[in-house]
Amino acid sequence: MAIMDDKQKIGIGLTSFGVLFTLLGVMLFFDRGLLSMGNVLFLSGVTTTIGPRRTYKFFKRNSKGTAAFMGGVSLVFVGWPFFGMLVEGYGFLVLFSSFFPTVLLFLKRLPVIGTFLSLPGVKNVVTTLIGRTQTLPV
Repeated sequence: MAIMDDKQKIGIGLTSFGVLFTLLGVMLFFDRGLLSMGNVLFLSGVTTTIGPRRTYKFFKRNSKGTAAFMGGVSLVFVGWPFFGMLVEGYGFLVLFSSFFPTVLLFLKRLPVIGTFLSLPGVKNVVTTLIGRTQTLPV
């Protein structure tokens, strides 16, 4: 088991609060203030968790996803939260698409969610999304 230092714990907390504020902003009909705070907390949490150099490398690796994500953040800041979240969501999918198979493999091992993901119709979709990898990379 990996040991986390205090900076990583703070970063995970900031990222979690960023996701929480973003979800609240969406549920409250795209509240610009909550979405903006969620974006700032999420980005600062990712930077604190993995470090500035790795964050720069991560966002530089995929320029299309980074442009869409940062463009969406900018649209939210300017005052167009609905369109900003659409563009930001697309950028998020492009940036983190390589991580989704790992998340699905983890979710398959959880009691209730794993049972749902093993249902006949859902299992075909999950297997297609995961691909050939059937083990966690850890």
